[in-house]
Amino acid sequence: MAEVRLQNVLKSYGDVVAVDHVSLTVGDGEFVALVGPSGCGKTTTLNLVAGLIELTDGDIYIGEREVSNLDPKDRDIAMVFQNYALYPNKTVYKNLAFPLKMRRLPSAEIDRKVKEAARMLDITHLLERRPRELSGGQQQRVALGRALVRDPRAFLMDEPLSNLDAKLRVQMRAELKRFHKDLSATIIYVTHDQLEAMTMADKMAVMNGGVLQQYDAPERIFAKPVNTFVAGFVGSPAMNLLAAEVRQENGHVVLHKEDWTYRLSPENGRKALRSGSPEVVLGARHSTIVLHTEPRPDAIPAKVYTVEPTGDVTYAHVQLGSSVLVVSVPPTMRLEADDPAWLELDQATLHLFDGQTQQALPAG
Repeated sequence: MAEVRLQNVLKSYGDVVAVDHVSLTVGDGEFVALVGPSGCGKTTTLNLVAGLIELTDGDIYIGEREVSNLDPKDRDIAMVFQNYALYPNKTVYKNLAFPLKMRRLPSAEIDRKVKEAARMLDITHLLERRPRELSGGQQQRVALGRALVRDPRAFLMDEPLSNLDAKLRVQMRAELKRFHKDLSATIIYVTHDQLEAMTMADKMAVMNGGVLQQYDAPERIFAKPVNTFVAGFVGSPAMNLLAAEVRQENGHVVLHKEDWTYRLSPENGRKALRSGSPEVVLGARHSTIVLHTEPRPDAIPAKVYTVEPTGDVTYAHVQLGSSVLVVSVPPTMRLEADDPAWLELDQATLHLFDGQTQQALPAG
């Protein structure tokens, strides 16, 4: 396997910039997920690495070799697509063997590589079947096997699980993670599903509007999003974001919005005052808010909007002024729409963002 490095990569179509000067390094053996909403540039970035789209500017390296101007076949990568792209009239064995035959490898070596890939992916018993006789998960493993037999320097995967049902997606996530571990494979994986990326990737590259917003380990992106876009995109349910005005009252820093006011801790107060404008955005994840059904000191009065039981956790949608927040509560808590509620925020896990730039405010 090999390191993949993008340096100031740009792709534009006339005045439309699809990928805007993206730089990142995928380490040898790393699993990196490119995530973001539709149209954010993640698939275009993957296709630039693959050589399926011509660069406008910038450089791409696989290992120590610059591949920016090489054809896809000369980049020594393997792609796994959303639609599997299997040959319907060929058996599984022949699907796996096809890329090796194109390389004119000896028959004995082809047979060895096919059977080894089939053993690793637990599809040996499927080798004589055709794609139409396979389930979606089995077809996906065959697609992985066809990439694996090529022994590429990097695997590029474009939403490979999106056609599977929810249960099979969970199973295949585990299998892909094991696949990565067993091979120490370099994988660049495109998905719009941030939960998929969080559970599998060593690092996440969060994109929006063609711009790389944040590139880091999933747990660090979750804990320390650099701006409101990342904060609202990563995490399920999404982080609650509330615009408010910073004020100083009686020696305390408070956030004020419509009919609610919240006093910040001294540390958060100092952070809020670093905003370049009087406006800040307060961020709080559903799990860091405690909902009380009786008044509490420093808790913000609100009311229940609606309730979503999911079995092991219940999500209460709570109206605070003109905003609706999502709070997780125990399934044993009985709540009804329009019930009064008091929200207690965990000051240690609050996020504060500049109201103008939308960037996270520094603590120091």
